[in-house]
Amino acid sequence: MLAVMAKSKIEHVCSACGASHPKWSGQCTSCGEWNTLVEEFATDPLPVIAPALSAPQPIGDVDPHTSAPVPTGLDELDRVLGGGLVAGSVTLLGGEPGIGKSTLLLQLLAERAGRALYVTAEESAQQVRQRAERLGAVRPELLLQAETALPHITAAVADTAPGIVVVDSIQTVHDPALGSPPGSVVQVRGCAQQLVQIAKQRNVPIVLVGHVTKEGSLAGPRVLEHVVDTVLAFEGERHHALRLLRASKHRFGPTNELGLFEMAGHGLIGVPDPSELFLGDRRTGVPGSAIVPTVEGQRPLVIEVQALTTPAPPNVPARRTTQGVDTNRLALLLAVLQQRARVDVRAHDVYASTVGGVRLAAPGLDLGVCLSVVSAVNDRPLPADLVAFGEVGLGGEVRQVAHAPRRAAEAARLGFRRAIVPRSSPDADGLHLVRVATIAEALAAAGL
Repeated sequence: MLAVMAKSKIEHVCSACGASHPKWSGQCTSCGEWNTLVEEFATDPLPVIAPALSAPQPIGDVDPHTSAPVPTGLDELDRVLGGGLVAGSVTLLGGEPGIGKSTLLLQLLAERAGRALYVTAEESAQQVRQRAERLGAVRPELLLQAETALPHITAAVADTAPGIVVVDSIQTVHDPALGSPPGSVVQVRGCAQQLVQIAKQRNVPIVLVGHVTKEGSLAGPRVLEHVVDTVLAFEGERHHALRLLRASKHRFGPTNELGLFEMAGHGLIGVPDPSELFLGDRRTGVPGSAIVPTVEGQRPLVIEVQALTTPAPPNVPARRTTQGVDTNRLALLLAVLQQRARVDVRAHDVYASTVGGVRLAAPGLDLGVCLSVVSAVNDRPLPADLVAFGEVGLGGEVRQVAHAPRRAAEAARLGFRRAIVPRSSPDADGLHLVRVATIAEALAAAGL
C-alpha cells in the first residue's frame, strides 16, 4: 500500500456536477450552470493501491445469478426495485424532509432477515429507537449506530459484517481526511465513493438517504447520482397520506415502475388498489372533473383530473396554475383548444390538478385535461360513467397512446361504461368506445 503526505488546497467546485475549477467564474465550464461554483478547502486524498475486485475473464463465464435481487419484504418497494435489493448495490433514496424516508427504511430493516446496520447521522439513537418501537422494528439483529465520521462507520461495517447497511444521511457524513465541512461537494462526493467501494468489496447492499433541494432534485454534486446503482425518489404531499416511490435510475431493472404507500399511524402501508383510493371521495356531476385511465410501469391507474376556470382581472395576464400536471403541457393544450377547437380561454385563469397528490407527465393525460378545462369553462359536467385518454397534437388531432387495452380494462373494472379514445384504439371488453380523430370531435362526443 502506497501513501504520501496529504496536501491542502482551495478549489472551486460546481455544486451541480462536482467539477473542480482552479478559480471562480460565473459559469461552470463542465455543465454550463450559472453561479454554482463554491469555494472548498479540500485535502488531496491519499493515493492507495487497492486490490483488484476481480480478474479479467471471458464474459460467457460470468455468473448472472450473482446479481439476482433479494426481496425486501415490502411489496411496493420490490415492485420499483424489480424484485428487491441486489448484493453489493448502492441505492440512493431522496425525498423532502418529513416525507417518510426513515420510516420506509426502518420497515425495510424490520422485514429483512439477518443482521442489519442502521447509521443515523442526523437523529439521535433515542429518536430512532422510539420510531422503531412505533413501527415494530425492534429486533436483536438490527444494530444502531449514531455516528457522522466515515472512518467510524467503515470500522463498524468491518466489525459487525451486516447483511445490509443504511446511512441516514449522506450529506451529514464526513471524512476528516478530506478537510471540507460536512455537506460540502467534496465531502459528499468523497464519502459516497468510499461507501460504494465498501459495498462492492464486501458484496453488501448499502442504502444512502439524500437531501433534496427546493426544486425537488437531489442535493449535492451530480456525481453522487452517477456513482450509485439506483436512485429512488420518495414523493407526496405532506397533507396527503399517499406516498409515491419512483426510480429515476436503476442498473438492475426498469425505471418506469411506481410504488404506492399510504402513511398510517403505525407506518407505511402498501396500496394494492390505488384506483379505488384515487376515486374514493369523487363527486359526480361537478363541472371540471374528468376521469383518465393511465399506466405507470406495469400498473394501470384511474385518476381524476380537475380544472377550474375563473375570469381574469382586466389588464392582468391570465394565470396558469397546476398541481400534478406539467405547466408547460397545460399551456400547450390551452393553445390547441383556442386555435383548433375555438374554445376561448384567453380571458380565463386556469387551474388544473390531479387528485390525491399524484404527479403525471404522460401524454395520455392530454385528452382528459382538455375535457376538464372545457367542462369548467362551459360549466357543464361530464357524464359520470365516462373516461377519456389520448395524446393531443398541435394540429388538434387525438393520437394513440400505449397500453390502451389495459387502460380500458381497468376503467371497466371500476364500473365505467364509456370511453372517448383515439380513432385507432383497439376494441375493449365491457367498455363502449367512442373513437374520435380530433379534439373538436372529442368535445362533441362528451356533450361539451
